[in-house]
Amino acid sequence: MEIRPIHLKEANDFVRKYHRHNDSTQGGKFAISLWKDEKMIGVAIAGRPVARNLDDGFTVEILRVCTDGTKNANSKLYGTMRKICKLMGYKKIITYTLQEESGSSLLAVGAEIVAEVNPQEWNNNKRKRKSQSVYKQYKFRWEL
Repeated sequence: MEIRPIHLKEANDFVRKYHRHNDSTQGGKFAISLWKDEKMIGVAIAGRPVARNLDDGFTVEILRVCTDGTKNANSKLYGTMRKICKLMGYKKIITYTLQEESGSSLLAVGAEIVAEVNPQEWNNNKRKRKSQSVYKQYKFRWEL
């Protein structure tokens, strides 16, 4: 498996095609892709934390990790994102999973659950956002 850079638009196209429950991201800082035998098998997108109180300039959120189901691809993407974010100077790396997900790829790279997060809509009068069913589910916040 080989990591390659990718444009956010292409990464989001992959997310729209393969992600089980999330839509594409609204934005992001950077993305990476994972390839096997000249076939793209996964992507990861990093950006500013969605929760404003966590956006301190030294925290980055892994907004999406999405694969075609290839074994160990999630762990490879999380591990590489952790290395890149640390090299960029981020002090904290966070991501979220639904409580019903095992988080085995995150555990494999040494991540820990740091909070339980109640369902929340991100829509408000000043900034309208399209609702997703995933917003209505309980989640875990992880730190890598």
